[in-house]
Amino acid sequence: MNKETKIYIAGHKGMVGSAIWRALSAKGYQNLIGASSKELDLRNQQAVKDFIATEKPEVVIDAAAKVGGILANNNYPYQFLMENMLIQNNLIDSALQAGIEKFIFLGSSCIYPKFAPQPLKEDYLLTDTLEPTNEWYAIAKISGVKACEAIRKQFNKDYVSLMPTNLYGIHDNFDLTSSHVLPAMIRKFHEAKENNHAPVSLWGSGTPMREFLFVDDMAQAVVFALENRLPEHLYNVGTGEDLTIKHLAETIQKAVGHQGEIIWDASKPDGTPRKLMDISKMHALGWKHEVALDKGITLTYKWFLENIDRFKEVKM
Repeated sequence: MNKETKIYIAGHKGMVGSAIWRALSAKGYQNLIGASSKELDLRNQQAVKDFIATEKPEVVIDAAAKVGGILANNNYPYQFLMENMLIQNNLIDSALQAGIEKFIFLGSSCIYPKFAPQPLKEDYLLTDTLEPTNEWYAIAKISGVKACEAIRKQFNKDYVSLMPTNLYGIHDNFDLTSSHVLPAMIRKFHEAKENNHAPVSLWGSGTPMREFLFVDDMAQAVVFALENRLPEHLYNVGTGEDLTIKHLAETIQKAVGHQGEIIWDASKPDGTPRKLMDISKMHALGWKHEVALDKGITLTYKWFLENIDRFKEVKM
């Protein structure tokens, strides 16, 4: 790998893809390419094949996906299953057919069984049933992991899958109908603060444990996988530390400066009780996260405030 290597980042406008672009640019990589969803529909097989054939990247990083929280996954199961499979299958197969030697596939910790032992090891994949509220997305991502594993096994190409824990950060999604828990909380607490510190209602009991990784740390893990040939096909990426949703809410409330009441709506689902990643394999290879949760939340809230005009159109 050198600084002139042509690298295609699918999903380069999204939170993860843009963080990867920033990280690679900062390291001096000068030959990065991307295409917006308007320029290239990744669900269109022929369009993706043509793009890969024309641009001839040497590496493909798949940071493109249809993503969302519990509500979005529950309401649109078919789209979360089918659109994600179309996106990743088109990218993976086009890369293979074009003879591309290195492919980095990004997934999610939701690929692991709902009641798998904690912390989650890579070996727990396909050992039990999934969390029902996001099994559609999980099944799609599992198929991507297995496709990359099959290519690695059959064709001996460096196709590797990185499974991040819950990501958050700059360019996050703050739309309350489709966002994940951390950015949704930032927006809720901010708008409640602006509304005379009104009470904030949050889903569930607050007792589930969750792990969060700042997106720039995830980008550094991708850079690490790019610059090294990892010996196995699947790696967890996280902090190795978790906290309750209640503790998360209180941390965000403090960062935002909201002084009102938090009301927990126990009639709403909690999701998986705990999802802590075993990241010993990545640690053994030499990668570790750097950004602490409180610092990451502060940076994310700062970016939210700087870009708040774009979120005002989407009401609570």
